[in-house]
Amino acid sequence: MMCGVDWVHAELVLVSVAAMFSPTTLTFCVLALVLGDRPLRTGVWFYLGAATVTIAIGVAAAFVLGDFAASSSAGERRTWVSVFDIVAAAALFVYVARTWRHQFSEKTTEGMVEKMNAVASSPWIAVVAAGATLANPGAFIPVALKTISENNPTTGGFAVEWIFFTIASLLPLGIALILLLVSPDRAKRLLHGARVWLVGHLRLIASAIILLLAISLLRNGIAGLTS
Repeated sequence: MMCGVDWVHAELVLVSVAAMFSPTTLTFCVLALVLGDRPLRTGVWFYLGAATVTIAIGVAAAFVLGDFAASSSAGERRTWVSVFDIVAAAALFVYVARTWRHQFSEKTTEGMVEKMNAVASSPWIAVVAAGATLANPGAFIPVALKTISENNPTTGGFAVEWIFFTIASLLPLGIALILLLVSPDRAKRLLHGARVWLVGHLRLIASAIILLLAISLLRNGIAGLTS
């Protein structure tokens, strides 16, 4: 059992890192900081929007989902959890196969820049709303919810693990905000450099992490169905 629990904890780390390097989310976060004249103001509201909606989902799940995905009293893994893992793994494999060699098209990039230019000059409430919709962990949320629930947590334990997931998924944006607060000029140079670097490398890095997550899910799903 301890080995299984450790594997589930490792899976939570993997899904957190995968969410952190999600190409679309990370690109929107960088654009929120490099576009406009007040990057710290835009970034803070953008971060708060993403963090608030993500934490709200976790708080609701702590009460509604709880330990629903945990193993039975006999220590047997629930069948639906194993099936969920295999389906999620298959979806992630397909996603990587279709996207790992393809960068954002010029049209997509222009659309993202146009959208974030509008956000950067918007009232704070619009920036919060943009963060909630564009910078949340998105498709990784169901996997994270299942993984935490599988740890057989208390309500408080669920909340703690979800806060870890939330902070980890927004870590690049959080670090950038700290840098902007401590050393604005240097941070701006780093962010502009990061924007260029992301274009050439982000897809490959994200694909490698997502593949590791998919392997973890597939391993757990098969083990649960064959045990």
